[in-house]
Amino acid sequence: MSGVRVYTYANCDSCRRAAKWLRAQGVVFEERPIRETPPSPAELRTMLAALAGERRRLFNTAGRDYRELGLSAKLPLLTDAAAIVLLAGNGNLIKRPFLIGPGVALAGFDEKVWAGALQGADIQAGKKETKKL
Repeated sequence: MSGVRVYTYANCDSCRRAAKWLRAQGVVFEERPIRETPPSPAELRTMLAALAGERRRLFNTAGRDYRELGLSAKLPLLTDAAAIVLLAGNGNLIKRPFLIGPGVALAGFDEKVWAGALQGADIQAGKKETKKL
């Protein structure tokens, strides 16, 4: 296993496209449902560092939970630690798909960005089996 984990939501078109794209690229990954098993606080801290500390980019700002909690006004007042606790407790709040692995951390799907990031990452592509007759 390459150590790449992708958190997705089944009803999310971007998540489905990202998983399909990863498979087409031969990337071996573990897919986890983001609502039921959100990323760990350690994974969220890693992603926050990869996003240059821009907390807002960790959040699904278009989501219902984000709006209902009034986070557009509250987010600037939150500490990084408080934001991590909030996100780890509610997978609906997290920008998805959320990919994390050795040398790579990506939130949201942009094929060009993912291709560049995964090319330089320390991951192993899955090998397609061939049978000799």
